[in-house]
Amino acid sequence: MKRILTVAGSDSGGGAGIQADLKTITLLGGFGMSVLTALTAQNTVGVSAIHAVPPEFIGQQLDAVLSDIGADAVKTGMLLNADTIEVVADRLLAHGITRTVVDPVMVAKGGDVLLVEEARETLAARLIPVAFVVTPNIPEAEVLSKRPIKNKDDIHEAASVIHAMGARYVLIKGGHLDGPATDYLYDGENFVEFSKVRIDTANTHGTGCVYSAAIATYLAMELEIREAVARAKDFIQSSIRSALPLGKGHGPTNPFAQFARDQGKYRVVEALEAGLARLQEAPVGNLVPEVQSNLGYALPFAETHQDVAAFPGRLVRLGKRLVSVRSPAFGASRHIATIILTTMGHDPEFRSAMNIRFSKELIQQCRALGWKVCSFDRSDEPEAVKQREGSSLEWGVQRVLSKETSIPDIIFDRGDVGKEPMIRVLGRNPDEVVDKVLKLQEPYLQ
Repeated sequence: MKRILTVAGSDSGGGAGIQADLKTITLLGGFGMSVLTALTAQNTVGVSAIHAVPPEFIGQQLDAVLSDIGADAVKTGMLLNADTIEVVADRLLAHGITRTVVDPVMVAKGGDVLLVEEARETLAARLIPVAFVVTPNIPEAEVLSKRPIKNKDDIHEAASVIHAMGARYVLIKGGHLDGPATDYLYDGENFVEFSKVRIDTANTHGTGCVYSAAIATYLAMELEIREAVARAKDFIQSSIRSALPLGKGHGPTNPFAQFARDQGKYRVVEALEAGLARLQEAPVGNLVPEVQSNLGYALPFAETHQDVAAFPGRLVRLGKRLVSVRSPAFGASRHIATIILTTMGHDPEFRSAMNIRFSKELIQQCRALGWKVCSFDRSDEPEAVKQREGSSLEWGVQRVLSKETSIPDIIFDRGDVGKEPMIRVLGRNPDEVVDKVLKLQEPYLQ
């Protein structure tokens, strides 16, 4: 197992600092170790107090870890002052550490200073020269390069200035600029861009910590720098997409998101099979539309259709009963996956859906049960959406949910030319969806 050491401050809120670093390192398969540089009284709103660790004790921590266990890579985060930077740089050189990721943490998400101004020159003179890669965001790169950054050309110039300080690679993170979230890796001659769709969320606490810890872990695993950054970029993108809305300020990113999806696959399939078994015990064939039904369930933090399981070939009416053509599989139904993914964009807890036939009587029954019932009109669908294959459902569900403060039980439409009218039953899981479907079936059993 590769050994990764984080030299950083402690975040009592758990979203950044050594807490975020150790979570990331462990989840990626490394053995995490820590040297504390400062204790913070911190939450999602801000930093209310900082207790600096004496530089001499920081050096003792470094010597204790590196003289015995050693490290395949080291990352630095919050260092607070010049004396700490001096001792960290000295000990890394003394122990011959060559894979060092320097995250030049200067200001917390809430605006609190994490590196005093007089220490910034020390960072440039002492620590950046021993860095394998330094990972400033735009404001940090502006401070280090002493120039404003407004566009891609400015990023290139700043990276050249920072590279001249001695770092082997410079990775400037472009998250503070408009457009896609694009980062720029510079090796002294060439630039490589790493770009992802920008995620609209305020919950980005710990982003830089998780990203740099992931880079350090992948470097410890002996990945080449471009591959290490590319994988870390994928990891932080998933962590931001599934960020946790905790606290009253900037919620933390979620390093566990990627693994929650992988671990949940068995449970998702099992829940779908149990849901089908319940449906097969009742004569629900009369609820199946002409295009047949399907029941889907998404992994936690699902991002694509491949993260949603359903029944290949759909659920088919056979007399009064339902039968499945095959066992549930991921990526089996783009139709039901679109409904679920769009719904999860508004509430990630609602991960399941089933389509059933439309009738006025069924809608009346839903309302009589006290359910929240919403609809969209396909005649309002923009022509551009109609021309895009598979876009109609996303448009319709999004149109409904954008106007609502909570997820409805039912979303229906009355169809259009070549489009069968349909009811979609929504729920947090297949059990909840099946409960609703069976409730609609009860009058037919009397």
